[in-house]
Amino acid sequence: MPGVHRDRVKGGGPRRSPQRVIQLVSAVVLNGYMAGFRKGTIFTGSSKAVCVPVLNCYSCPGALGACPIGALQAAAGGVKHHFPFYVLGLLTLFGVVLGRLACGLLCPFGLVQDLLHHIPVPKMTVPPALDRPARWLKYGILLVFVLLLPAFVSGITPPYFCEYICPAGTLGGGVPLLLTNPPLRELAGALFTWKALVLAAVVLLSMLVHRPFCRYLCPLGAFYALFQRFSFYQMSLERDKCVDCKRCEKACPMAVEVTKQINSAECIRCGRCKYVCPTGAIKSGF
Repeated sequence: MPGVHRDRVKGGGPRRSPQRVIQLVSAVVLNGYMAGFRKGTIFTGSSKAVCVPVLNCYSCPGALGACPIGALQAAAGGVKHHFPFYVLGLLTLFGVVLGRLACGLLCPFGLVQDLLHHIPVPKMTVPPALDRPARWLKYGILLVFVLLLPAFVSGITPPYFCEYICPAGTLGGGVPLLLTNPPLRELAGALFTWKALVLAAVVLLSMLVHRPFCRYLCPLGAFYALFQRFSFYQMSLERDKCVDCKRCEKACPMAVEVTKQINSAECIRCGRCKYVCPTGAIKSGF
């Protein structure tokens, strides 16, 4: 069963990772407005003013809350370019408490990438010479598209990341709304074609490489990564139990060197390393 990782541990039976169950529950809770999918409308209740801790498009018909990256751009890029105290404060709180745990367990688009990677096609390993520098791209997107352009371009500015890059928004917002609203399909032009191409590229790469969007493009993951080393939630490796089998590193969707840097900024704390460890050497918690 995809997402259920079993292994025999010393003195016990198989252990099962709860990751997939948590991901599914999170996706349903964050996008629980089922009438929106049926009617092709967007939920506008009071909870839409509250930022959720993951990338979850405001325009998704089922979304009950606001995407923090979209809210950050909207606050910084408004008429008066207000400093986004509320959004940055909330994101900092999530980062300090969870680190990138939200990426591994709560993000619906992370779930989509995980499921796509289970499609039985030949997998690809990105060469380290390309992989390592490419991982810095998400920090550049956070700095330029999410922070600098909305804050310093004069006038009312568009949410640059949401409008020109975000494949999660295209999948969760653009596609369902176009499918349920024929008039909107007539208005879709070159910009939507570009966004559809970005989504198609991420979908294809997700089949070949585990979580390419999280690795290389996600500005929210980049923000949370800044708090990874000192967040309340941490991973730990008991060296005296480790037999150096490297099963943890083979299971890691982010290709983290678990035995060297278990709390790497790239770790999304999905727990897969913990549940494949044959000796129970890996622990996690607050």
